Amino acid sequence: MKFQVGDSIEVLDDAIKGTVLKVSGTSVLVATEDGFEMSFLETELVKIKGDAMKVSNFDVAKAVKEKQQGIKQKKKSPKMEKVVPPMEVDLHIHKLTESTRGMTNFDMLNLQMDTAKHKLEFAIEKRIQKIVFIHGVGQGVLKTELEYLFGRYDNVTFYDADYKTYGLGATEVYIYQNANN
Repeated sequence: MKFQVGDSIEVLDDAIKGTVLKVSGTSVLVATEDGFEMSFLETELVKIKGDAMKVSNFDVAKAVKEKQQGIKQKKKSPKMEKVVPPMEVDLHIHKLTESTRGMTNFDMLNLQMDTAKHKLEFAIEKRIQKIVFIHGVGQGVLKTELEYLFGRYDNVTFYDADYKTYGLGATEVYIYQNANN
């Protein structure tokens, strides 16, 4: 494709738009929308015509609404509506205390572990089936200590919490409920 000075272009593999300043052989000098001059090969560019590539937020919202009206909404089953979200306990130190001034790492870890133990005991007592402990990624000291704590309970299994919701820094605990508890 031959480019001419003044053509509006867009880079194929990047979010760069601009205007052609100079064409020499297969090399094209482009002034980007951000005010930079960059050189590209002709094969890396595509010519855009006027406002053909521009879509407003209003147009997008209108298209999405039309699509949603065309699709019949699935009726949720009664079981899906009754799903109880798990109890969450954030063990980040800034959530547990106003100031860490004067606290050693050992003191902070003990505060986090005491909180985790009390919340786990509370969940067992109140018959809460799932609890998520948000511990963060860090060096893994708190996670290792939590795993040791959870391992001391017979009626508990634990695993990494849902990645989409919590990322890597959370552990979900499932508490088995017995009729004789």
